[in-house]
Amino acid sequence: MTRLVLASSSPARLALLRSAGIEPEIVLPDADESALTEAARQLDPNLTAEAMVALLAKAKAESVLGNLSTHGALVLGGDSALEFQGEILGKPHEPEVALERWRKLSGNVGVLHSGHYLIDNRDPANPVGAEMVSSTKVFFSKISEAEIADYVATGEPLKVAGAFTIDGLGGAFIDRIEGDSHTVVGLSLKVLRELAAGFGVHYPSFWR
Repeated sequence: MTRLVLASSSPARLALLRSAGIEPEIVLPDADESALTEAARQLDPNLTAEAMVALLAKAKAESVLGNLSTHGALVLGGDSALEFQGEILGKPHEPEVALERWRKLSGNVGVLHSGHYLIDNRDPANPVGAEMVSSTKVFFSKISEAEIADYVATGEPLKVAGAFTIDGLGGAFIDRIEGDSHTVVGLSLKVLRELAAGFGVHYPSFWR
């Protein structure tokens, strides 16, 4: 079995991997997302959502390489953001931000981008990384002010990219998607398989 280390604190990514037969080892990343994003925007004011999630996924994966538990394993970092009407939307954190965001999302369309960075750390003296971004169009339902208020009150949208989930309470407010549903959760299994194959790793070897 090939060991997979997940450099993420996301319960959704962990649950997705487990449902797919993979029991990853968790090592929490030590990457300052706000500082990294600000620095990247200073260098490139036109930073795209795809470039941003790729950058943060790489930073998260690389931040855990000093942990001995990552030696001999493949290490996966991930990050997600919603591109909506020219803005890049991460986690809202505050209820007021989530309320305002959902008033705009209601009845509209955005694109959820998930960045993946996989490091082959089976030889810790020579780690090798590869990245890929997956994007899925999300069509949001037209929902009432009361539904928005009740959803935000649950706290769920405060801690997820774009202020919504597809695999939780927010799934009821999504009309449809165009693309990989796992991308919207934050981790594309298809992308993981393709990145692993690039390192000569047979994807079923991840299965527990």
